Amino acid sequence: MQICNTIPALRQLLDEYRKKGKSIGLVPTMGALHSGHISLIEKAKSGNDVAVCSIYINPTQFNNQEDFEMYPQTVEKDCELLKPAGCDVVFVPSHEEMYPGGFHNDLTKLDFGSISEELEGKFRPGHFNGVGIVVSKLLNIVNPDKAFFGQKDLQQFLIINKLVKDFSFGVELVCCPIIREKDGLAMSSRNSRLSQEERNEASLLFKVLSQAKEKLIFGEDVNVVGNEAKEKIASNKFFKLEYFEIVDIKSLKPIHQIKGLEDIALFVSAYLGKARLIDNILINATKCSDN
Repeated sequence: MQICNTIPALRQLLDEYRKKGKSIGLVPTMGALHSGHISLIEKAKSGNDVAVCSIYINPTQFNNQEDFEMYPQTVEKDCELLKPAGCDVVFVPSHEEMYPGGFHNDLTKLDFGSISEELEGKFRPGHFNGVGIVVSKLLNIVNPDKAFFGQKDLQQFLIINKLVKDFSFGVELVCCPIIREKDGLAMSSRNSRLSQEERNEASLLFKVLSQAKEKLIFGEDVNVVGNEAKEKIASNKFFKLEYFEIVDIKSLKPIHQIKGLEDIALFVSAYLGKARLIDNILINATKCSDN
């Protein structure tokens, strides 16, 4: 496994692979890796000759400075996990390498339309612009055949899919199912912030999502199901609910009945202590494998 810290070094290495006819799979991450990330590396390796993992805590996608400063930096430990998973190349750039002009300057503004204004867009202004910038950079730098993302950030995946189409990137995007703990909690780097007491409560989000999905499948009223789910989370003293939405996956806009819709997603976001947790579950979805 080789580690590159600069764009020229990475490009030179990957060019050597391409000259040998090797295909390249990319897994963009911000580090603090867990089994969910490793599953993406394994998929990238199984579907390509060369698996590349980028580790970069991108400042432009944080609208909360404290969240940025608290994000765990564990590059050495991450590399120990990546090697046995089959990762061939790790790209660990500095801020100066990724943003030579500084990331506080006026960067390019990307407008993804209404899909970026729903759900996370309402609570994290500017987040998807930052995601779009850094993913554009990584796709341009690595030029992968395939890029792998996790379903936990489903809205982000849909926005990146729009980005790839709008800018004609020659990459195939792959959305991979959420990897969960035994009690259903979606794996996340932010889970490390949970106290033991909070961790004991954390599975509530997946339980509520699963119960809501089952009720919808059996034909219960969408609004009633949504309100019941919100009440279950809001009534738990450990949680501070931001949103629970049942949406059409194409527009991410809330729905009030299921009839006639092909793809539906249930999204939730809530604070558990200082950790902001997100999760989702799909019904009849074609973009990702179901949970």
